[in-house]
Amino acid sequence: MPIYEYTCDKCDKKFEILIMGSDKPVCPCCGNAKVKRLISSCGFVSKGSSGETVSASAEASSCTGCSSTNCSSCGL
Repeated sequence: MPIYEYTCDKCDKKFEILIMGSDKPVCPCCGNAKVKRLISSCGFVSKGSSGETVSASAEASSCTGCSSTNCSSCGL
């Protein structure tokens, strides 16, 4: 079962919740059912062009502001 990250429309609290089947997320702070799912950062492991292992996290990288169309330009 996936864990999703949400933000509450009413109290603006960010939270993570395990969603099972057709469950609907509710804010744990105020009980509001109007929440928005956020794009969560994730980590990944990739093989570089010469076979070396390259690890990165979207949260820790500067890729969010990158204007390049090719990730290989920044070395990740």
